[in-house]
Amino acid sequence: MCVAALAWDAHPDWLLVCAGNRDEFHARPAAPLSRWDDGSGVIAGTDLTGGGTWLGVAEAGRFALVTNYRVPQGPQPGRPSRGRLVVDLLTGTAPQDMAAMNPFNLVLIDNGSAWFLGNHPQVERRSLAPGVHGLSNGGFDVPWPKTVRVQQAVQAWMAGGDHDFTPLLAALRDEAPPSVPDCPEHGPTPCFAPVFIRDPIYGTRCSTVIAIGRDGRGTIVERSYAPDAAVTGECIETFAWPLAPQGPAGNGA
Repeated sequence: MCVAALAWDAHPDWLLVCAGNRDEFHARPAAPLSRWDDGSGVIAGTDLTGGGTWLGVAEAGRFALVTNYRVPQGPQPGRPSRGRLVVDLLTGTAPQDMAAMNPFNLVLIDNGSAWFLGNHPQVERRSLAPGVHGLSNGGFDVPWPKTVRVQQAVQAWMAGGDHDFTPLLAALRDEAPPSVPDCPEHGPTPCFAPVFIRDPIYGTRCSTVIAIGRDGRGTIVERSYAPDAAVTGECIETFAWPLAPQGPAGNGA
């Protein structure tokens, strides 16, 4: 499971703030966040099995984040890579057949416009309204308890006016199970899964925070974890987006 929250066009100072955890099998090889040396302008980690990525930015003014959508039958082998879809969108390449992929949720920001893309139960693309959004492995903006926690952390960070990412990284390290009476549709198993998954086989592999100001200047931080949840490294990259016409905060482009 993965969890993320992003604030799009929701603050006078910040065009985009995103905080999220990537949960994956620890045995699946991955390269940490870096500025890719292929001339694409992409800054992201790399899934060394599928060749794609789960979250990244491109200096052309793009951002993309994908999460798997949980279905009872689980992912089916032999389907096009959802991680490669993220790379295609970051590089401005026409995406593959999204209907053929295993179910996913995806947020794309491209040249000042924000979009939600999904393919379950059918392919969908819709404009993303300004505000704070959350996604995990169910329907987009479905309020899973862990997702709500990260959304609240992003809102609190923006309200605090501090540019230190420490509170957001701490929120992504929250291992306390939420205490709520009900599970939403397609909720996690167990229902009260924490934000940070500590497990030697399948758990949180990295936490990522991105903040992009209305001047186009951005920072992305990734903190990586071992199977025992020990921190194994931290990468920080700065970048600049070309400025696109923007309306006042909360009103979109």
